[in-house]
Amino acid sequence: MQTGSLQSFLSYLELEKNYSMYTIANYKRDLAKFTLFLEKEGIEDFSSVNYADVRLFLTELHDRGLARNTVARMISSLRSFYRFLLREEIVSHNPFQAASLPKKEHRLPNFLYEEEVAALFGVLDITTPLGQRNQAILELLYATGIRVSECCSLNQTDIDFSLGMLLVYGKGRKERYVPIGSYAMDALERYIQDGRKKLAGKSSEETDALFLNYRGTRLSDRSVRTILNKIVEQASLHKNISPHAIRHTFATHMLNQGADLRSVQELLGHAQLSTTQIYTHVTKESLRNTYLNHHPRA
Repeated sequence: MQTGSLQSFLSYLELEKNYSMYTIANYKRDLAKFTLFLEKEGIEDFSSVNYADVRLFLTELHDRGLARNTVARMISSLRSFYRFLLREEIVSHNPFQAASLPKKEHRLPNFLYEEEVAALFGVLDITTPLGQRNQAILELLYATGIRVSECCSLNQTDIDFSLGMLLVYGKGRKERYVPIGSYAMDALERYIQDGRKKLAGKSSEETDALFLNYRGTRLSDRSVRTILNKIVEQASLHKNISPHAIRHTFATHMLNQGADLRSVQELLGHAQLSTTQIYTHVTKESLRNTYLNHHPRA
């Protein structure tokens, strides 16, 4: 198999498209699955793939019971890969061009109710450097709705304390400014003035990274997920909560409190308004309040 083409494509995603390492990892996994399929079918190079091969590959994915959203992502990944190969004149056609994307499942985003958010903050010990850091992370994720990758890539210089604003580098290195709430500002100031200084002292190298691990170096995406899992466990919440669920919570609470969709779109850094529209569901509490306030015999 043409491993050089695969590596060139991944470099293209990183250097030309400025995709995050998380996004590139998804592409890499999708390409690896497709490469294994080609080897099993005895297809030696990417230029030999035709639409019949694509149909067989998609049938295998369906038989494995993969979610429609996963299959749609894989088709998009491979379509982009072949578009790159066409540009580089490695292939003469894109066999994935005619492949139709399965309809996306319209599942409601996983989010927390306000009392559940309060429970998370209630178990944090802010007398320790790590506790101060964890509180600052949780407050910032909930206050801004930023992605976990955006959170981990933050530097101290990205915070404007005088204006209460945060400079965020989103997908494709697109910049946006996001306001920071007072609770998050207080948590960040406490962490930077105390906890961060103590953590930074554990490393011989200086760094401007905002969030540091116990060794004094930049915190990773995976570490934030581990931190959140521990907080959820301590709060005894029987839910599967990811950093992205905090992002969902931010958007849901903003819209339920009357924020307009376009403002939330800009805060989240979504390129398309349709992406933000998944948050227009209403919570049971909001639905009940609307009913009680408007039905004449409620």
